[in-house]
Amino acid sequence: MAATAPASPRTPYGRARLLALGRATKPIREASGIARGMFWAGVGITFAFILMAFLAPVISRYNFSQYKANGVRFPQLGHPSGLHWMGTTVQSDDVMARVIYGAQTELKVVVIALAMSLSIGVPLGLISGYFGGILDRALVLIMDAIFAFPYLLIAIVIAFVLSTSSIGGGIFTAAIAITAAYVPLYFRVVRNHVISVREEPYVDAARALGARPRTVIRKYVFFNVVQNVPPIATLNAADAILLLASLGFLGYGIQPTQGAEWGYDVSRAVSDASSGIWWTGLFPGLAIVLLVTGLTLLGEGLNETINPVLRRRRFGQFDFEPVPGAVEEAE
Repeated sequence: MAATAPASPRTPYGRARLLALGRATKPIREASGIARGMFWAGVGITFAFILMAFLAPVISRYNFSQYKANGVRFPQLGHPSGLHWMGTTVQSDDVMARVIYGAQTELKVVVIALAMSLSIGVPLGLISGYFGGILDRALVLIMDAIFAFPYLLIAIVIAFVLSTSSIGGGIFTAAIAITAAYVPLYFRVVRNHVISVREEPYVDAARALGARPRTVIRKYVFFNVVQNVPPIATLNAADAILLLASLGFLGYGIQPTQGAEWGYDVSRAVSDASSGIWWTGLFPGLAIVLLVTGLTLLGEGLNETINPVLRRRRFGQFDFEPVPGAVEEAE
């Protein structure tokens, strides 16, 4: 059986993919001004942390829990030096290694949490908004009840319950705690948009032609409501970083033996700051601020770029040549 050749730009399938990619990136190419600057600044900062997370074993000289090398223990609370650029902690861990490997932990938890939140909140919002009825009222009641509590309180309760079970306090536990806080948000956004879209003429036409509800939702409703999700997901990623850091600071996050976590490092550095030891808390805190800033800029720029109401397009300068005799006829 002959192998299928990959689609090239010259084939009809390849041209269709290029056209689809061009339509998807058109709002970004047409954006200008502050929105464009925020978007690309956020992309740059976020990409730097993603690169640091993937290349952590290459960039870092030590492991995140390594406290000695060549049989020699690292100094406790050592100042930044040539061997330890960001100093060491009271456990003799290298601060720079914990910051670098902390990027791995933060991005893993955020990606898992957002994936689970989207996979639960978006389908429930689609079903609830399209069908309505008793199911819609029940789901709205449940989601509003969860949404009434602060994010941090919900995450602490779930993290505490899961940490006492057989699951333990690992990356997956932290992701589940964050997921429960964000599912109601995606549900409400998608549901409210579906309610306004389901009465559009093209949806009524699809139903009149005999399309099944599953087909109508998949082909005509989903792609018209999902456009609001990426900006919200990006902004929630920034909020999830703060939520994970808060859990780690309070001692309900990832266990120190399972991964480096910036919130835990900041909590351990509180007592060091009173003694004038600034490096154990400065660098993890600075990493939190930079990553949250990058994701926030990316989310705000993406929102103003994708949203047709907020987007400002770039127009070229047009030169209009006067038509001979037009001025005399107007007079």
